[in-house]
Amino acid sequence: MARILIIDDDASIRQTLQAFLLEESHEAQACASVEEALRFGNSECPELILLDVRLGGMSGLDGLLVLKVQYPDCRILIMTAHHDMESTIQAMQRGADDYLHKPLDLDELEVAINHSLAMLESNSMNGGLDVPLQYTPGMVGSSPKMREIYKTIGLISSTLATVLITGESGTGKELIARAIHDAGERSSGPFVAVNCAALSENLIESEMFGHTKGAFTGAVENHPGKFTLAQGGTLFLDEIGELPLSLQAKLLRVLQEKEYSPLGSKNVLKADCRIIAATNIDLPSAIKAKQFREDLFYRLQIISIWVPSLRERPEEIPELVKYLAAKANYYLKSKVRRITPEALQCLQNYAWPGNVRELEHQIFRSVTLSQSPNLDVYSLSDELQQMSGVFKESAEDLSPEQLSLADVERAHVCQVLDTTQGHRGKACDILGVSRPRLQRMIERFNLGST
Repeated sequence: MARILIIDDDASIRQTLQAFLLEESHEAQACASVEEALRFGNSECPELILLDVRLGGMSGLDGLLVLKVQYPDCRILIMTAHHDMESTIQAMQRGADDYLHKPLDLDELEVAINHSLAMLESNSMNGGLDVPLQYTPGMVGSSPKMREIYKTIGLISSTLATVLITGESGTGKELIARAIHDAGERSSGPFVAVNCAALSENLIESEMFGHTKGAFTGAVENHPGKFTLAQGGTLFLDEIGELPLSLQAKLLRVLQEKEYSPLGSKNVLKADCRIIAATNIDLPSAIKAKQFREDLFYRLQIISIWVPSLRERPEEIPELVKYLAAKANYYLKSKVRRITPEALQCLQNYAWPGNVRELEHQIFRSVTLSQSPNLDVYSLSDELQQMSGVFKESAEDLSPEQLSLADVERAHVCQVLDTTQGHRGKACDILGVSRPRLQRMIERFNLGST
């Protein structure tokens, strides 16, 4: 049971919502304005507020800020009959948990209330991470090694010096290339990325420099190459170590002479773009093995940036997890709001051989599978739990002194739901909890549609 306050200037809506909440075993109070709500003392502090946007006196959006100050631990759901994007964005930016449209669907309302109360319960736990409500694309990382990279980006962004970025796969080399481009004077120009490893050896020269109609069989029209497309901007050559030796010589000439010719053409075009290359290959070793040209290597690495692996900067995992969870929410339309302490520990204990790319894949997978606003250890893959060293055995396999309170509670709820064959009314009677409380427990432990 939760203390819920309804703020709506429509008496019939207040009465309907009060009746619904009382039926769901909540303690429900109602008032017609924000000003009236602010007169409640701290002893009557609500756990959740249902707030209308258009009210007499202070509006719901303005009142949201004031109510957050008066009741900092309270969750707030916005209700409105006016569906405009601007107020939705403002409400979420000011701390609302959700934005519900009138006429209210009571099933949708129940889900929103359960989610908010689950978040409230999660926030009472120590540790863990709050997921930002807004996702802003960019680079994340505050370790000393990453700060050095940011410093280098700032120093070289205003120049046109060629840059070579090295590091393991999945460390974020393309993000760094984009950051160099975005911080430079040519940021308004194109950023063209080429994966050298993905290009067919027969067509790679055509892809890089373009071709004219009739230059070879199948060339039915003129085709601009990547150098042409990148004019006035940046050409990012990813996996440069995979470039065939024959093309390495031609690329070297372009870097030296700043000009090139499309296949089948005698015209000489100016190469007016910045070159940034990246590789996960040890190029000095490739040079010794006669697989990469030494002169091209030195021409590329006028500026060299090495990106550390994730296991070399483990202190960044919490901020990366927050950023990636917000990104996953944005792209997947999900609402994960918190990473539990156990899940964070699991993520920090893992070695991440695939670096940030593997971490991103794991977070997206977990957010997709999580049926709760709390992303907990049960949302993570079994492989990750096992390899991180915090894999949780089933309650039957552990002795009582090895079980946490959460383990015992989860196992008991599972057993009761199994016994009742998923009948929630009977399960509530056995557990001695209300339906909303059972729903929050199901969400917290990711029991899905059990």
